[in-house]
Amino acid sequence: MPSSTLRLTAVLFFTLIGIFIIDQNIKMLFVDGFRYYSEYIDFILVYNKGVAFSMFSFLAEYLKYIQLVLVFGVLVYVFYLKQLCHAIPAGLLLGGAFSNIYDRFIHAGVVDMVYYHAWPYPLFGLQGFAVFNFADVMIDIAVIWIVFLNFKPHLCKS
Repeated sequence: MPSSTLRLTAVLFFTLIGIFIIDQNIKMLFVDGFRYYSEYIDFILVYNKGVAFSMFSFLAEYLKYIQLVLVFGVLVYVFYLKQLCHAIPAGLLLGGAFSNIYDRFIHAGVVDMVYYHAWPYPLFGLQGFAVFNFADVMIDIAVIWIVFLNFKPHLCKS
């Protein structure tokens, strides 16, 4: 295995594992009973059977398998690119994705906990914002990062 591929694998793996461990530990706090309520944000326990905004919840039993295929596709694509600059954002994305998929196998839904209810405008008919978790935030950051890298390819060195 060439050293660049080894480096890519190491960075991706350690980022993925780090995000997975952090997210699962946060989720265990809520599964074990932690709650916090305030005027603007609540930390509560919600099991999301769907994806973002509980979409596709009717596919609950199949989502974990569909997501595993998608995650495998991302993994193949990252190694196809062979660019170290994609290792950290891919690790963030895959760590968050694997953590949420793990929840689907263990809890039959994704453990969400952050509810920002002071959102000033109705979103898709909802008064507050969606309930989300740390993994979701890491996935969002990763997607923004990857899109940015695709618009600025000169920032990536092979």
